Amino acid sequence: MPKSFKLSMLSLRIRIFLSMIVVIIVASILLASISIIQFKNEAKEYHKERLERKENAVREHINYVLSTTTYPLTTENLELIFKDRIHEIAHIHNSEINIYDLNGKLLKSSKESFSVDKVAPPIPKYILKLVRSSIEKRYVDIKTINGIKNRSSFTQIKDDKFKPLGVLNLPYQEDDGFYQKELNNFLIRLGQVYSFMLIVAFALAYFLSSYITKSLKTISDKLNETRLNQKNEKILLSASSKEINLLIRGYNQMVDELEKSAIKLAQSEREEAWREMAKQVAHEIKNPLTPMRLTVQSFQRRFNPDDPDIKQKMNDYSETLIQQIDTMNSVASAFSNFASMPAQQNETLNVVEVVELALDIFNENHIVFESDAPEIISKIDRTQLIRIITNLVKNAIQSIPEQQEYKMVSVLVKKEEENVLIIVQDNGIGIKTEDINRIFEPKFTTKSSGMGLGLGIIKNIIENYKGSISFDTEYGNGTRFTVSLPIINS
Repeated sequence: MPKSFKLSMLSLRIRIFLSMIVVIIVASILLASISIIQFKNEAKEYHKERLERKENAVREHINYVLSTTTYPLTTENLELIFKDRIHEIAHIHNSEINIYDLNGKLLKSSKESFSVDKVAPPIPKYILKLVRSSIEKRYVDIKTINGIKNRSSFTQIKDDKFKPLGVLNLPYQEDDGFYQKELNNFLIRLGQVYSFMLIVAFALAYFLSSYITKSLKTISDKLNETRLNQKNEKILLSASSKEINLLIRGYNQMVDELEKSAIKLAQSEREEAWREMAKQVAHEIKNPLTPMRLTVQSFQRRFNPDDPDIKQKMNDYSETLIQQIDTMNSVASAFSNFASMPAQQNETLNVVEVVELALDIFNENHIVFESDAPEIISKIDRTQLIRIITNLVKNAIQSIPEQQEYKMVSVLVKKEEENVLIIVQDNGIGIKTEDINRIFEPKFTTKSSGMGLGLGIIKNIIENYKGSISFDTEYGNGTRFTVSLPIINS
């Protein structure tokens, strides 16, 4: 399900641009709304004042008729007084006129088709009450019929002594056609003007937002290019905004701090590299020293001048020591040349023979060697292969507790497709589950002594020869390491 859109996802330039457009649109809507309200209020006032003017004119005309009539001024005579004159008055003022008695009964109307009879609707009592109670003795009733607003004015007719004679009614239907037409024309003109303004605002908002964010874009580009391991350039820019100038000053200070930090980091990395190299050199030198010590101890215990094979044993003893001395010499040479561990020399050799020779330095009786063929040829550095075997077997021996009765370290060499497999298995304590993923990490060790560089180093050696190393373990039952190296078909 797609994530909901958020305004914060937009760039500052786009947000400034959209904000300016929204302000203009909202302003146009507010102006249009105010204009509509203003037009409606003007129309309302116009109709109100027009009805009042018409009513005043009709009342003056009626008063004139009353003042010139020969009939006595009584309510009963109103029908006779305005029998012929009501149509004349209605025609002159272009308005419908109705005259009622004080009880609301219709006496005379200017409608041509209207006939006065008992069925004519009287004035509602609440209107009569409102007319009598008002100061001006006048009330305007407003009703909306079929969407058209109708005003109806009710006012008292009085004689020359201000005595009420009847009630004058002027119906008035509001015609908003003129105002509606004017309003439509105004809205059309307003829409045209604001459409043009909106186009101008789009361009202006775009350039203003680009101008405002230009400095920020420069700072953003510089920040994206900033790296700890390179020379970073300062921003040489004077912005018109105080806030942006503070941001530029902060960035330049950060560049200075980064440069200082980079110098310290480089120095620290060099020191760390020297420490790491010293640890590796110490580990690599310690590797051959251990088998040399074991070889000398074994020879010392088994030395017998009268042994008929003493000469052959001396040769084997010497060859083993020479191999380990060569290993130490290569480590020392590598260190003196500020290079990596001993350079790899590809030699075509019999893996079975080299592995068996590497196992001769171990005196433990529980080490068992097997091979499914007398000769498996591969191309690898003899010294490196001996280092791999020595490290794996030594780890296997050390993983078996001293107090354990049955001890077993098995070394198997076999051919599998285009690879030679060297399998070193023990029945030691195994590896804990939480340590499985860290077993090849530099400096990680589960032993009380050592620096934990052995497995990491031999893993690099094996992978440099396009081989692989893996292991299976069960805590409490032992571990099996499998080294796979490519072979040369004879």
